[in-house]
Amino acid sequence: MEAVPKPRLASLCGTYLKPEMQSIYRQVSNLQDFHNTVICEQTQCLKQFPYEPVITLTKQLSPRPRGNFLLRFWFKYIIRQWPPPIEINKLPPGPHFLYDLVPILLRERIDLVHVYYGHKAVKYLPMLEHWGGPFVVSFHGVDVSKFCEEPGYREALGRVFAKAKIVMARSHSLMAEVRALGCPEEKLRLNRTPIPLDAFPSALRSAPSDGAWRLVQASRLIPKKGLFTTLEALALIVPRFPKLKFILCGDGPSKAEFLARRDVLGLTQVVELRGWLNQPELLAEYQRSHLFLHPSEMTDSSDQEGIPNSMLEAMATGLPVVATRHGGIPEAVTSGRDGLLVPEKNSAALAEALTMILSDPATLETYSREAAASVRQNFGLTQQVANLESCYREALRGADSNGGESN
Repeated sequence: MEAVPKPRLASLCGTYLKPEMQSIYRQVSNLQDFHNTVICEQTQCLKQFPYEPVITLTKQLSPRPRGNFLLRFWFKYIIRQWPPPIEINKLPPGPHFLYDLVPILLRERIDLVHVYYGHKAVKYLPMLEHWGGPFVVSFHGVDVSKFCEEPGYREALGRVFAKAKIVMARSHSLMAEVRALGCPEEKLRLNRTPIPLDAFPSALRSAPSDGAWRLVQASRLIPKKGLFTTLEALALIVPRFPKLKFILCGDGPSKAEFLARRDVLGLTQVVELRGWLNQPELLAEYQRSHLFLHPSEMTDSSDQEGIPNSMLEAMATGLPVVATRHGGIPEAVTSGRDGLLVPEKNSAALAEALTMILSDPATLETYSREAAASVRQNFGLTQQVANLESCYREALRGADSNGGESN
């Protein structure tokens, strides 16, 4: 029997891929039931995220208006009325789009488009409408607030919600934010971060006999990661745990400010900034450590987390977590079972939680065991990719029931 061809999917994003977009790579590179093509505006980190095919969009030149020579001559030289009281220049027949997305979708015979990030869906919507096929959108965190205060953006986002077959979000908390932006409830689906569990073997954590605790965080150096709250909490507990080390893996725009604050607090010998690490290097840091920190906090621009990918990876290795009640974090960490959660921007509460675990070896081991188990139960790669493909099939069924047209 001849095999049924797989539906042709386009994974559409602005950049393929920034270093912190590991979870998106795990989705696009592990699909089983769809033939996937990545389409993007620009490429980064192709060695880190190898994939074929990746098609880069070409920016289209803006068409020049065509002037009516006779009207121009009449107003300018005969009646000398310039500028003219009526529009005498016209654009050539359209439509005119920013990128060559439509011909690419047609050429590649794409059946369904997955647009990564809500604000990108707003940008690409006119092209997707002209193409006419079904598309789905996924929200990941910053895109629930980005551009929302710009004139006309919320109205454009409403058109995205109306046209999209399925709208996905990384966590229940993000789903609530997308719902508040106007997405119909019946279109919302949970799209959890996928973790390749085989790549993160677990090991039970025990208290170091010499008191040389290693705490680790892996994140971009940006305000929502709570890095300065971490420093203030460390300054409170280091006198009691003088051999403690905090390892920060990552880079970003807050680097200089972070290092300056570290030194002002007298933590130069305590805090080590490792920069971006590849997957084996990051795994090695997790395996050497005893506890993972991720005290995320809402920023002034309302930027928030879904469920941090690095936190799930760390938990998979058996690292207990001390984090905040922020965004989707409470959906992955059950305070008192596999870690502790504290209020945002509260260094005293963070220090108290750290002290509680560092002072109780039995609790550390219990949280370690439960952290590895909970990630394996809820975030496994195979399960989450299967859930994603189920959303794709649902979107295609919806398109078929509408005769192939978008809503």
